Amino acid sequence: MDTQTKREREKQLVCQMIALYCRKNHGGKTLCPDCAALNAYARNRSDKCPFMETKTFCSNCRVHCYKSEMQAKIRGVMCFSGPRMIFYHPIVAIRHAIETQKEKIRLEKEP
Repeated sequence: MDTQTKREREKQLVCQMIALYCRKNHGGKTLCPDCAALNAYARNRSDKCPFMETKTFCSNCRVHCYKSEMQAKIRGVMCFSGPRMIFYHPIVAIRHAIETQKEKIRLEKEP
């Protein structure tokens, strides 16, 4: 898979997770200002990631480039939305689980 496809897929996944989080916690049909800012920040970080060719997801990256405040926010979104994704976006959730498992196996084999 080429780098641009990976980048777009990661951005789409994060956007879906933030939208689910916002809808369930903030009650709107569109992203609230805080969640919209987090989404824009996450997309920007993904666009500028120099490790996109060698990683699958930010959670597997050795360098965490998020500011500590944003990292805490995205961690909350992931903890909330991650387990629920299978019910709202099952194909995306299964693909993510498979790719994460493959990445863990690959990282274990590296010296």
